Amino acid sequence: MKKKIRIGNAGGYWGDDLDALRRQLTGGSLDYVTMDFLAEITMSILRKQQLKNPALGYAGDFLTQLETCLPLIVERNVKVINNAGGINPVGLGREILALARKMGFDLKVGVVYGDDISGRLYELTAAGEKFTNMETGEDFTDIRRRITSANAYLGAEPVVAALDAGCQIIVTGRVTDTGLTLAPMIHEFGWAMDDWDKMAAGIIAGHVIECGAQASGGNITDWHEVPSFHNMGYPIIEMHRSGEFYVTKHKRTGGMVSEKSVKEQVVYEMGDPAQYISPDGVAFFDTIKVAEAGRDRVKISGIRGGPAPEMFKVSMAYDDGWKAEGEILVCGPEIEKKAAAVAEVFWEKVGHEFEKTSTALVGAGSIWPDAVAGGRPNEIYLRFGVRDHDLAKINDFSKALPALILAGPSGMAVSTQGRPRPRQVVAYWPALMRRDGVTAKILTFDTDCTEEFREIHFPIRGEVGEPVISDEPRVRRKPGKFSGPLKEVQLRKICYARSGDKGDTCNIGVLARSPRVFEWMVSKLTAKVVKKFFTGRVFGKVTRYELDNLEGLNFLLEQSLGGGGTTSLLVDPQGKTMSQALLEMKVKVPASLLRGLK
Repeated sequence: MKKKIRIGNAGGYWGDDLDALRRQLTGGSLDYVTMDFLAEITMSILRKQQLKNPALGYAGDFLTQLETCLPLIVERNVKVINNAGGINPVGLGREILALARKMGFDLKVGVVYGDDISGRLYELTAAGEKFTNMETGEDFTDIRRRITSANAYLGAEPVVAALDAGCQIIVTGRVTDTGLTLAPMIHEFGWAMDDWDKMAAGIIAGHVIECGAQASGGNITDWHEVPSFHNMGYPIIEMHRSGEFYVTKHKRTGGMVSEKSVKEQVVYEMGDPAQYISPDGVAFFDTIKVAEAGRDRVKISGIRGGPAPEMFKVSMAYDDGWKAEGEILVCGPEIEKKAAAVAEVFWEKVGHEFEKTSTALVGAGSIWPDAVAGGRPNEIYLRFGVRDHDLAKINDFSKALPALILAGPSGMAVSTQGRPRPRQVVAYWPALMRRDGVTAKILTFDTDCTEEFREIHFPIRGEVGEPVISDEPRVRRKPGKFSGPLKEVQLRKICYARSGDKGDTCNIGVLARSPRVFEWMVSKLTAKVVKKFFTGRVFGKVTRYELDNLEGLNFLLEQSLGGGGTTSLLVDPQGKTMSQALLEMKVKVPASLLRGLK
């Protein structure tokens, strides 16, 4: 039994760097490579793909990568695990096998599925499942007939079964990002799946590397500290049997692994830090210890966890009308005045009331709150967007935009996109269901045409819906006491941050540049202050969580992303820029707080 394993990530989303897998395989020794292809809405996109061609429904990018990387995978005996299977993992598995035969390799492939419940929704609701929207509390009945995809999030257990069967490449449907990384640890170390601290360690390790280069210098606030963004090194987890692990990357690659890069990724897309729930257990993010351990090497330890919930999360997508977005280039003096005149003429010309509209001056602060928007640009993109269930109205919007170019003020040009194209809106519906209503299926086959099949059931072990509460004693940091002269600075001078999305809620994790700064943050950077700063952008509640162990705060900003995902008309529907906006906030701090910061 191994004492440690090295797991590299080679993809954080469908569309990530197609060369990342090759770089991970050639850059140094690895035991495993994991890749994540599925965002919340991807399953619906794959469903539409499959309706046009029943043989599809998976992320074809992985097959493209295998055409050059399969010889390396076999030669170096690296196991590759990913969820590229989408809604047709068996189809992808057979394509991989065909490619292996063509190249003359002996290979065993594992397929994990059973997550797709779209064909069972009426059966499950009749049996008592409510599928109430987790974020809004809306009733499921009204949208059930419009569902295009519905997938329960499976955990590590079926992936472990495929590894135990000797598979070298495993493709899955909707398995959690963290489950892909946790599975090799259970397989190699023999961890018990009710050793909740070990499960939590694997969950957090998976969370750190699930978004590709975001943990190794990508999207970092202090981007100027990254030596190079060329030939980006993707993150690697070096997990020890004890549950302690290190984050690193291959030598002679771009990017940077540091306490900052890892902490920023830890707080990415986080809700309540004490309730990070997965099918494999609950990880208590407020127990993590993060420390530099050398160049491009960070140690994570002290992780605690709790029992897996008796409910599985279900990700659904449904048709929710139409939308269109278009833009025109506007330039010259008095650009805001000109844009306002053009917008007034345009909306009058369209002549319809829409369910939702958007007008944005891209390049003049449209993505940031009023508190920091400003400046006098020479050119902007004047961007219009509409949403409605009436396609005829959307088509009228599309025809009206190009007509402005020759009949408005000077200095305008049509966008290279031409006439806006109506697009179907696919909305996100998160829900819960009892885990005993799901059966995971594992199919393994090899180039010798040997096939094996098994199922895994998930019995109920405790009270359904009972929350898991950490019993870990917490020592809360007291607000600091400061004296002396004050100095006005931007928040980024004393903090760094990362933001992400979950539906219509944006999270912003704000991290202190020193322990004393964190003490200041606890007393001064309140939910009320953040809510006021985002006036005009955040329309719901703002909740603050404290992360004393990371010297940071996590803010949840509800109703901040225009509905979120594909339903949003915002320029930044995923809230990626929100953290950088908050860091522009001007704050008055004791001058002593600034000493020694970098």
